[in-house]
Amino acid sequence: MKTRCLIVDDEPLAIQLLKAHVEQVSLLELTDTCDNALDAFEVLKSKPVDLLFLDIQMPMLTGVEFLKSLPNPPRVIFTTAYRDYAMEGYELNIVDYLLKPITFERFFKAINKYLELTRSTVPLPQPSELAVPKQDEPHIYINVNKKHHRVLFKDILYIESLKDYLKLHLTEGSLVTKEKISEFMEKLPDGFLRIHRSYIVNQRHITAFTATDIEIGRMEIPIGGNYKMEVMDRLK
Repeated sequence: MKTRCLIVDDEPLAIQLLKAHVEQVSLLELTDTCDNALDAFEVLKSKPVDLLFLDIQMPMLTGVEFLKSLPNPPRVIFTTAYRDYAMEGYELNIVDYLLKPITFERFFKAINKYLELTRSTVPLPQPSELAVPKQDEPHIYINVNKKHHRVLFKDILYIESLKDYLKLHLTEGSLVTKEKISEFMEKLPDGFLRIHRSYIVNQRHITAFTATDIEIGRMEIPIGGNYKMEVMDRLK
């Protein structure tokens, strides 16, 4: 039986990252995502949830306040950018406390803690059942000050040209490398789209678009006039 997960976070990029992590583990199943505690309360009333990934700092109702209000909460893993809440979280008997940005390795440790806590009713997975990141996942090496960083294509949100340099905005952080955008575009697989003389976006991370710009999370990226027709054709 799969563990049914609910992600509650007011940051779209944080939700996307956690969704990607959940999809890596075959024993996990994403029930829903919410950007506030009130919507999460409605989901918990209508759908079975085994494990709750709960952001602490949210509008209207914090994750701590929300958890305290639940009479029979599921198992909870707190996610936050602030270390100060760790002690209070553990006093609430949570499974784990993940500090953003959350790496897959740290996420996987938290899942193992959850499985240990529930092992009396949920069998521990065999290594073959866990979809850990594969070494042959499509990737590229980025040269930063003579050090070559391995970057998965799926982790690139968008690429920004800074004259003779490129800034790669990633699901976790960013990298700056010396290369021209036109040359770099040739190295990218299908799914990447040049939308401006200074921008390339990863289509899998687009959250919304208009005739003039593309949104990736909270970032609005302009569509250049010379690229508009091709961009609209690709996205529609």
